[in-house]
Amino acid sequence: MKRRPNRSLRVRIVMLLAILLAGYIVYLDFQVRQQFTGKRWSLPARVYARPLELYNGLELNAEQFVTELQALHYRPVLSPREAGQFSRNKNELHLISRPFDFWDGPQAPANVRVTFSAGKLAGLTDASSGRALSLLRLDPVLVGSFYPAHNEDRVLLQLDEVPVSLTDALIVIEDRDFFSHHGISPAAIARALFANIRAGGVVQGGSTLTQQLVKNIFLSSERSLTRKLNEAIMSLLLEWHYDKDEILEAYLNEVYLGQDGNRAIHGFGLASYFYFERPLAELSIDQMALLVAMVKGPSYYNPRRHPERATARRNLVLDVMAGLELLTAEESARAKARKLGVSDYQRKAINTFPAFLDLVRRQLQRDYRDEDITSEGLSIFTTLDPQVQWQLEHMLGSRLDGLERERGMQAGTLQGAAVVTSVQGGEVLALAGGRDPAFAGFNRALDAHRQVGSLLKPAVYLTALEQPQRYTLATLLDDSPLTFTARNGVVWRPGNYDRKNHGNVPLYQALAHSYNVSTARLGLDLGIEPIIKTLRRLGVEQQLNPYPSLVLGAVEMSPLQVTHMYQTFAGGGFRTPLRAINAVLAADKTPLQRYQLSVQSAIEPAANYLINTAMRFAMREGTGRSIYQSLPASQDVAGKTGTTDDLRDSWFAGFTGDRLGVVWIGRDDNKSTGLTGSSGALRVWRDLFTRFNNPGWVQPAVEGVEYHWIDPNSGSLADAGCQDAIQLPFITGSGPVQQAPCVKEKKVLPDPVDWFKELFQ
Repeated sequence: MKRRPNRSLRVRIVMLLAILLAGYIVYLDFQVRQQFTGKRWSLPARVYARPLELYNGLELNAEQFVTELQALHYRPVLSPREAGQFSRNKNELHLISRPFDFWDGPQAPANVRVTFSAGKLAGLTDASSGRALSLLRLDPVLVGSFYPAHNEDRVLLQLDEVPVSLTDALIVIEDRDFFSHHGISPAAIARALFANIRAGGVVQGGSTLTQQLVKNIFLSSERSLTRKLNEAIMSLLLEWHYDKDEILEAYLNEVYLGQDGNRAIHGFGLASYFYFERPLAELSIDQMALLVAMVKGPSYYNPRRHPERATARRNLVLDVMAGLELLTAEESARAKARKLGVSDYQRKAINTFPAFLDLVRRQLQRDYRDEDITSEGLSIFTTLDPQVQWQLEHMLGSRLDGLERERGMQAGTLQGAAVVTSVQGGEVLALAGGRDPAFAGFNRALDAHRQVGSLLKPAVYLTALEQPQRYTLATLLDDSPLTFTARNGVVWRPGNYDRKNHGNVPLYQALAHSYNVSTARLGLDLGIEPIIKTLRRLGVEQQLNPYPSLVLGAVEMSPLQVTHMYQTFAGGGFRTPLRAINAVLAADKTPLQRYQLSVQSAIEPAANYLINTAMRFAMREGTGRSIYQSLPASQDVAGKTGTTDDLRDSWFAGFTGDRLGVVWIGRDDNKSTGLTGSSGALRVWRDLFTRFNNPGWVQPAVEGVEYHWIDPNSGSLADAGCQDAIQLPFITGSGPVQQAPCVKEKKVLPDPVDWFKELFQ
């Protein structure tokens, strides 16, 4: 009778424990389903350059095309048979392009032949049929990523995108019973126990792929009985709720396969790019075997640090596959004979163009939260032109090195920044934030606000030319000494760079030669506020103080802000906001947003034509004339040099054809560089733009403009044959009326009717 309460107590304890265990299992089940069914990973945003579009007449030579293919990690072969391969025979290339999901839909691979002639694409044909193609778009260069705070990275793959050979190898090496067990494998545990006892240490694990996945996603790497128990229960629950294909796909994307600094390499998709710089589908069997081999210990079998270990482990995988007839003995032998073939380790190449990526991120932040950018797996298609970017980085670095040597400066003294855009689209094609293109710190193109000097003068002269009843390109400006006393008693005495005064000079020459005194007089006559309004229309948004010195460029701007201003000049008076992004796709490849071209009329085209003409004179005969030491005389360039006090800043902004470039050179400590705009920044611009193919570009005509021959000494009408006469454009009806002394009196012919009457009288 006394034993019944004890039995009842034990039953209650067992029931309580059972309830607690059931509750704990329910809790674990909730955790498994919530995380596995929902968003499993924080996925970084992938940032791509513009896709290279091939068509007849494209300004591109064979060497440049090969450079782009190499950046895309296309492999040179004798005869292309797979996507991502190409061959070359002088100016003809044969390639098979990769499939790719663009913002306007997926593009299938194409087998094409491309021929080049005289610096242009001359032929684009289907290699199979010989049929001419109008257009082919290559997959874009991956230029960087925006990572989550924990710096995990992966390239998500669907199971049908993974080569069968890789999944077969993974299963036979890591979990042969995968398709038969229910999350845990007693047989695998027994095999591991036997192997470990025989070896006298831990040489083999008994964990299934499911258990490894559970540990990686849900648990820590802590070695404890509790963790192992949780792992087993959660593995059973995972197998209960999800099928084998879902679990295998998750494992393929989750498995840890290496470390790149503070960036963890997860999944076979990313590992393929990290070790071989190509998609998983393009790997050979020996390369796939190496990735499978590394699952056991990515650090221990790191092929870059421990090639011997990695080779031995890879060969073991190949032997096992051959033993199970997944490979023939001959295939296995050939694969084992190959070198590991991993790419050189270049950690800095992860984000290839950090300064440009900085601009992209800032523009994205207008529309997306930081969390969305770094975790939602966005695909971001940018305007970056790798061909232009590579040239810009090279030219900026090499020219700064040369300037330092010329002036006996310590290496690294000078810094620089530059922006290159397309005139018509407002697309940022290239951007350099400093002389070291891999440096991800201070971005001078965006954040270095320095006085712009004479770069601001075109806004002053434009304000004048918009008043054709008062000012034309031929209007004489006074360049005699000036003393101006402000209301607060401050005395301002601007002087010219050459320390001379030039009397009365035509307006176009005053700008072309960048005379400070005549510009100051003009600015004071116009008024500071109207000039500020002009700057606003040009796209200048920062605070502007209405001081007289503003007309001579006492304004701090970044290279990107200067580019905004000159973009309006280059665009014919139409303001086009600069953009670095074309489109954004979600992780499932559905379009989220297109960044369309936005154009707004800011300046009357006729007035803009006149100011651009004045800036052409600046390049033909003024401060920028050295440009024609390298460019053909037939090519128009409009631009302006800028130099600040004590030669602290060297600037140049100029455009020709469909490209605009702004260059700044200075020192981070704001000390003198000893460089003017023409001796510093202009030379970088010239080095870069001589690489572009814009032969014979001429400023297009606009309505509302008429030309007259002018005597530059008086600003009066002249004959074409007059000494020093020059032909200038005028807004219709604003041309001078007074004639210069050299104009010959023209004989007036009689009216034909009156002459005929006189003949018979």
